[in-house]
Amino acid sequence: MDLFEIGKIVKPHGLGGRMKVILYLESNTILESLKEVYVGLEKQETNLKKIKNIKISKKHFLLELEGVENIVAASALVGCQVLVPSEKLEKLSGDEYYWRDIIGLEVVTEDGEIIGRVESILPTGSNDVYVCTSEEKEILLPAIADVVRKIDIKNGRMVVRLLKGL
Repeated sequence: MDLFEIGKIVKPHGLGGRMKVILYLESNTILESLKEVYVGLEKQETNLKKIKNIKISKKHFLLELEGVENIVAASALVGCQVLVPSEKLEKLSGDEYYWRDIIGLEVVTEDGEIIGRVESILPTGSNDVYVCTSEEKEILLPAIADVVRKIDIKNGRMVVRLLKGL
């Protein structure tokens, strides 16, 4: 099963087993329909847990799981990933992508020069920044239309226009 990480448990919340989870998704609409989630430190070693209650905020949510009844049990899960099956994810519009689709893409200029691969993504207040690395250097590419000219997921390629100073 292909699991997608939607958040990370960062701390217990109260004494009754509730946990604060940082949300990795821009939209929290998927949370309303969830009945269960996978929880674990590694994607390969997760346990399916039924949701008792979920309280949604903007950038985080409070999660109560069956079998996690107190602060000690909740504390034991701090640092764990919260995952859902990929088929539960919302379909995105044509110019939106999940980070996992972007990470690993080969980055080339409009002239066809290969400049590296997207190694990670930095969220910022206004736009994401793609960290593109090659053997020689690392380039930070703002995820804006003036820089990212085309994303071709099928062929694993991102075409960029390097602005002065990049």
